[in-house]
Amino acid sequence: MEEVEKSPISIEEEDTEMGQGDVDENPKSNRKSSSDSESSDSEDEAEQNEQLLTLESELSTNPSNYDAHVQYIKLLRRRGEIEKLRESRENMNALFPLSPAMWVEWAKDEASLSKESDSEAVEKLYERGISEYLSIPLWCEYLTYVQEHDPKVRECLADGISKARNLFERAVTAAAAHVAQGSQIWDAYTQFEQAILLTIDQSDFQAKEKQVQRIRSIFHRHLSIPLANLKSTLLAYKAWELEQGNALDAESHNVDGIASHVASAYQKAEEMYNARAHLEERITRQDISESERFQHYMSYLEFEKSFGDPSRVQILYERAIIDFPVSSDLWLDYTRYLDKTLKAGNVVKDVYSRATRNCPWVGELWVQYLLCLERGHGSEKEISAVFEKSLQCTFSTLEEYLDLFLTRVDGLRRRISSARGDDVLNYSLIRESFQQAADYLSPNMKNTDGLLRLHAYWARLELKLGDDLIAARGVWENLLKTCGSMLEAWQGYIAMEIELGHINEARAIYKRCYSKRFSGTGSEDMCHAWLRFEREFGNLEDLNHAVQKVTPRLEELQLFRLQQESKSFIEATDQREQTLKKTAREKRKSGLSTIDEESPAKRQKNTSENQKKMHEKKNTQGQNLAEANDGEEKKGKVEKQVNERQMKETKLSNIRYTDQCTAFLSNLSFKAKDEDLRRFFSDVGGVTAIRILYDKFTGKSRGLAYVDFKDDERLAAALAKNKQMFLGKKLSIARSNPKHGKKESFALTAPGGHEDARNASGIDGSSESKESVEISKGSSVSQVPQSTAHKRVENIQLKGKNTFAVPRNVRPLGWTPNTPRTREEGDEKPKSNDEFRKMFMKT
Repeated sequence: MEEVEKSPISIEEEDTEMGQGDVDENPKSNRKSSSDSESSDSEDEAEQNEQLLTLESELSTNPSNYDAHVQYIKLLRRRGEIEKLRESRENMNALFPLSPAMWVEWAKDEASLSKESDSEAVEKLYERGISEYLSIPLWCEYLTYVQEHDPKVRECLADGISKARNLFERAVTAAAAHVAQGSQIWDAYTQFEQAILLTIDQSDFQAKEKQVQRIRSIFHRHLSIPLANLKSTLLAYKAWELEQGNALDAESHNVDGIASHVASAYQKAEEMYNARAHLEERITRQDISESERFQHYMSYLEFEKSFGDPSRVQILYERAIIDFPVSSDLWLDYTRYLDKTLKAGNVVKDVYSRATRNCPWVGELWVQYLLCLERGHGSEKEISAVFEKSLQCTFSTLEEYLDLFLTRVDGLRRRISSARGDDVLNYSLIRESFQQAADYLSPNMKNTDGLLRLHAYWARLELKLGDDLIAARGVWENLLKTCGSMLEAWQGYIAMEIELGHINEARAIYKRCYSKRFSGTGSEDMCHAWLRFEREFGNLEDLNHAVQKVTPRLEELQLFRLQQESKSFIEATDQREQTLKKTAREKRKSGLSTIDEESPAKRQKNTSENQKKMHEKKNTQGQNLAEANDGEEKKGKVEKQVNERQMKETKLSNIRYTDQCTAFLSNLSFKAKDEDLRRFFSDVGGVTAIRILYDKFTGKSRGLAYVDFKDDERLAAALAKNKQMFLGKKLSIARSNPKHGKKESFALTAPGGHEDARNASGIDGSSESKESVEISKGSSVSQVPQSTAHKRVENIQLKGKNTFAVPRNVRPLGWTPNTPRTREEGDEKPKSNDEFRKMFMKT
């Protein structure tokens, strides 16, 4: 035992002594080899030093690197640096639970360096190890160490025997129900008691009989638990009974000669083990993946839960955790089961402590840990320490942090409300927790329901527990600084004031927020809420004031909604047209490429086949053409109606507007007509034309207009009426400022390409023609000249009889220019699609 447990330093010293002996026996032959070994050792040492510095640097920058901790400990153990090794193990265990193998290694290293009088320090290491994981090998090492190194146990003194028995009973309670390895604990317990029996004086019959009964009881307990190798245990029990003078068949596996209660317990345990044997085989197989093993564990757990034995379920959970220590789903399932079934607070609290050490990134585990401490009546110091520790972890979502803060506040509120006597907590703890949460979450959770819920809860507790109205209002004001665009934040603030009966304060908040822009229909909802508030709580003067404030705001919002709907409709239409054009263009390209790639013979063959199939598809094509013609007729009717409307309103005249003496009007009432404007400018006089702009799709007024005057003198007089009230709205009047260098505009569009109309309506000038067409009633339109693109097309000459290969973007089939053009000799009129189809089929 001593040779096996030598420290790395003692091993190195032994190797050095052995090497020195070899050198003394044959110095000449070993001189060269020793020099080579020294050089290789120096190289290894230099490499180790470099690795050591790299790992130390990595751990200083990233202490949470688990693998770096493991490699650092291995390297220090190889080098024999004891003090650094202890420190590195303590540092790692402060952040992570160590594996059972690492605890065994640590305990053995310390045992090899310590004296028997210092065995207590090694025992503390074993205690720390068994508190983190349920490991049968670790328990066995612990029991063996106590028996071999504790003088009182080794000498079979009364205190030592009592200590060892207590330790064995702890091991039996914790791990003896382990189906696969539990027998190791029972066998070690039995061997220990049998060794005690041998030390009893043969003349002391009473003590000897008592020890025999103790051993028999351990055997009976062992045989009543479903474990592996139960038959071997039965044979060992029979052999032992035979040694005690009882006539039993030591080589038979039956229960003949055994007490009836022991036999029935054994048979029941054997049946239970047989029912679990296939499940044990699944979780111990080495040829399956980790996910499959995990699923086998979960199936095994469901099987055990069906029998309702919490101790067996708990041990199986512990076995699964050994294989999957960082599975958050497993820990969550384990803790939920314990919360539901076990009443032992210390056991559940210990499991939560281990769960948060293995999976510190899971916020739900920390939340349930805090609730577990509260259920167990934990002290404020203990709960606060766990809460502060949880804030040092990194969670995947901000909602987990919010849930953690709210759980902390919930616990403080409950204890403050129910505390009596000296256990009363100060409300300042709640205020500090809320402030800490707000400082941490506000920068990252702007305009979210979670932040609103936190502040609403805070304000309510300031009123109920803190009895501080000013503090409650301060909470809402701080929230509005961050979430001022949230309708619900203003509504919550107003609801608090109304609930307290502070009507004037609630009205003041309405006045602050009714003109703000909220998402969706929030702006309209706030305006209507103010009117409803004044009807229910205000007098007639307050209601009239609210109506005067809200009505223009609602009209403005209505105009904005119409503009947005028009814009979205145009964008959808444009997108659909672009998609159709793109699809048609791709079809044309694919058709042209297919014709170009075909050989003449194949093309002729395809042509003949198409002629044969043409008669079969004639009826279908006729139906399609009929449907297409119906669609074209409907489309033509719609276009005709639009043209008739435009022609009727513009009177087909050629009047042009140069805006040389024109006033631009905005914020115009939607109900205003030409006659209303003429009466408004009657004191000025000289009005020659009035053009009110209407929306293309809705036909409603856009609140914009142009008024032409005879001369600049009357225009100046009209501009002087700026900001005067007109039909209940303050009218804005400015001189029209058309773009320089542009062609003269006509009545069909906004005259002169006005920037005024575009800016006032909030629509970009480049897309004005798509979004709306301003139709001026009572004015006329001249024919729009041809665009430059059409002029370029007119200069292209089509030559030859076959126009099929001519690109489509040159000139559409059947297109004729507006201006007559003489056709040169040799040119032919482009054929229509039907003519080209007939020509193609004849070939």
